Amino acid sequence: MNEQQPELRSYRPGDWYAVLGADVAVLLPPAERSRVAALWELVDGGADFDDVLDALVASGLRGLSAFALIGDADGATRIMLRGPARALVAAGDDSAELVGSDANSWLDRTFTGVTAIAVVADAPADQPDGPDGPDLPAGPGLVRAGRLDQPAVGPVGTAPEPAPVPELVPEPEPEPGLAPATEPEVEPEPGLAPATDPDVLAEPEPEPVFAPADDPPTDVVPLPPADLPPPPSVPPAPIGPPPAWTPDAGADPDHDGHTHQPGYDPDGSARQQPGIPGQPPAPSITRPVARLNVSNGEVIEVDRVVLLGRAPEARRFSPTEQPRLITLPSPHQEISSTHLEIRPGSGADHGSAVVTDLGSTNGTVLVQPGLPPESLQPGIPVQLLPGAVVDLGDGVTIQVTNP
Repeated sequence: MNEQQPELRSYRPGDWYAVLGADVAVLLPPAERSRVAALWELVDGGADFDDVLDALVASGLRGLSAFALIGDADGATRIMLRGPARALVAAGDDSAELVGSDANSWLDRTFTGVTAIAVVADAPADQPDGPDGPDLPAGPGLVRAGRLDQPAVGPVGTAPEPAPVPELVPEPEPEPGLAPATEPEVEPEPGLAPATDPDVLAEPEPEPVFAPADDPPTDVVPLPPADLPPPPSVPPAPIGPPPAWTPDAGADPDHDGHTHQPGYDPDGSARQQPGIPGQPPAPSITRPVARLNVSNGEVIEVDRVVLLGRAPEARRFSPTEQPRLITLPSPHQEISSTHLEIRPGSGADHGSAVVTDLGSTNGTVLVQPGLPPESLQPGIPVQLLPGAVVDLGDGVTIQVTNP
């Protein structure tokens, strides 16, 4: 839309893929997921309306079941729909509703003076306006959406109501003839002297200072210096870490019956190493290497290990590592309890984020810019590129951007 800024869009989470650029937006159904990565690379590179349309129809319309394409065209707003997608358009005092299924191939309309557009994906009969909120802000990127609004408002052509400003209530003035309230005096406790007692506040008397005698005493006979043997030379102890306490080393470290010293292992078994076996540990706290934009509106900085899932738990990690636990909505229980790990990379991946599927039930799909979608193998870390999209299922996606 030529009169709106891209950051003023909003969307409601759904099943369709929404590829959003500065001047072009395209929505595709879940069956067209294989086209998403190439379209995002094209839109992110600054492609216009005609370039995106050419990419959509390059392989023919037979394999393209549905889409919605909105963008600028010579100073006007052009809308193309195919399949069940609908568009509600407001232009000045006029409004129009477009349905892609009304045309045999696609529906192509151009409007001038557009003030608002709402694109609704394949909505059921009981939700003609698309899924219920929340309405989340959407900048350039890739999200899973069921409805797209431009600008970010509720009903088409209306602006959000400003938040009410609370009124300042002045303090009541005292009635004539009444003295202002004062704090009650506090009676001193029995046996304690009041603060104004001169005996309590009296300064202590200074201790007498004795001046040294002018002449040394004459009744002291100095002793000759004794011949003491030199102290034995002791070689310095080597510097190194203190030895770890073992159960056979002597005293029981449980000095109070409850607290154990570090390193104490009562059953003799070694502590399980944190993280994923075979992977180098990530730094506990460092500078953010990536930003995660979750489709529910949450934004997470990857400056440490991040565990995501329906009810994530940090069983492998010690309390000093402090992984960040992010709970994701999963109304259909498609997301596992501890589904995914994203952490700062190490070694060859230093300076970027890596993602690892933690053996989730329904798996994880990763869409990297310029690459086809891939399913993550459990326990195998993969480096994340800026612009990557992680699909956990149940309508939840994570877009990766620079911190």
